[in-house]
Amino acid sequence: MYLIKSVVVIGLLMAAATVLAAPKSVLWPRWEAHDPDAALQVDHSAWGDFLQKYLVTDHPSGVHRVRYADVTEADRFLLQGYLELLENTPVSALNRAEQMAYWFNFYNALTLEVILEHYPVSSIRQINISPGFFSRGPWDAPLVEVEGESLTLNDIEHRILRPIWNDPRIHYGVNCASIGCPNLQPRPFTAGNLEPMLEAAAREFINHPRGVDPGGRRLGLSSIYDWFSEDFGEDDQEILEHIAGYAEPPLAATLRNYSGRISYDYDWDLNE
Repeated sequence: MYLIKSVVVIGLLMAAATVLAAPKSVLWPRWEAHDPDAALQVDHSAWGDFLQKYLVTDHPSGVHRVRYADVTEADRFLLQGYLELLENTPVSALNRAEQMAYWFNFYNALTLEVILEHYPVSSIRQINISPGFFSRGPWDAPLVEVEGESLTLNDIEHRILRPIWNDPRIHYGVNCASIGCPNLQPRPFTAGNLEPMLEAAAREFINHPRGVDPGGRRLGLSSIYDWFSEDFGEDDQEILEHIAGYAEPPLAATLRNYSGRISYDYDWDLNE
């Protein structure tokens, strides 16, 4: 009987480890549809107004913080209205650049709404609304519906953004409401500002200790480079080369000459 129980426990732990592993990039072909000649632009001004009012970009930690406790009922209603606008947008009729901006803003605004819905919390991982016994956090919970399809946060990031665009900078554009995450940007993504904003977001994160910390016995990297390593390179050398491309000169030199061991860390505390 003891042996049977042990086998069951081991099996459950293995299943839990599988569930909690970082999601792979797996294309949902349904969302490849787009109109390269479309001139339709999505209005993200409501999201911009919200960010301007509640996002703190000059915190001494260097991490952008959200004043969740100060969000008024009226402003939350406007945020929810913006999410409804995105739900009702014919995203398949947009061009590729408009789509990318749309999905970035949708993910970030929806994540913020999830926090507000369950606030106060000290971490997004406390919001255990995803289906499944071992699931943790809100990422697999159906939250919105677009063009008749129910979507989760993981759908947006790992079944749409990552596989369609195959751009490692996607990880600098999405924000999971945590200290360890790349900063929530102070203005909405648009088709016109995608390139400079993603470049700036990458530099901002990589030159902050939560992105890269060269000061310890091992080179410290964000767990993002471990969880999603295949997006940044085929091995450690390629990953470090990607990072070095955005690092300030002294750090870039360290990275390009580094041959030691690497440690990974991530701070899940709320970006409050």
